[in-house]
Amino acid sequence: MSNWPVDLAEPLVGPFEAAFDRGGKIARALDSLGPVADRDCVVVDATAGPVRRSLTALGARVVDAPLASPFRLPVGDGSADCVIGLWSAFRGPVPVEIAEADRVLRTGGRLLVIHDYGRDDVSRIRGELPEYGVWSRKSGPFLTGGFRIRVLHCWWDFDSPEATTTFLTDAFGEAGASVAATLKRPRLSYNVAIYHRSKPAPGVNGPAR
Repeated sequence: MSNWPVDLAEPLVGPFEAAFDRGGKIARALDSLGPVADRDCVVVDATAGPVRRSLTALGARVVDAPLASPFRLPVGDGSADCVIGLWSAFRGPVPVEIAEADRVLRTGGRLLVIHDYGRDDVSRIRGELPEYGVWSRKSGPFLTGGFRIRVLHCWWDFDSPEATTTFLTDAFGEAGASVAATLKRPRLSYNVAIYHRSKPAPGVNGPAR
């Protein structure tokens, strides 16, 4: 389940939530690109976490959808204004998942997909991932598939150097401790990509906005 961009043991969830995107940039960007306020939004594979909660706080009418195989969203045709994937969904993206999102979206409805972007402190811990490379390139599957991209410069922002080192070591072992030792302040740079597209009108195959 993609409440978070990383898998964490339960005791680490609280400290991570307190540090994650304290400025709320991700939720504000989703509203800007959607919007989500006072809209019918389907959120895939997330039922908790600050991004999911922020959508409700902004006034989104949220339906939670599992990431099932085959991929099927639990709402009717043309009934949603936004479909939102947080990290685990629309990886690639997969054409059948895009088609399913288009099925439930109203004409002009928005598909918003969050993935890590890399080029930051967090990616130094996590190593090589497709979202750090080919996915965000002009020749990659998103930007050649009708999506545009907005990159957000966020932070994992801890209260002290000691808290930073403790969390990164407990969560990521030697790789986390190594990055913690290089930080000048108790925070990690964290870049997020929101890939976004609109469902085109019937018979229209032009680029998404």
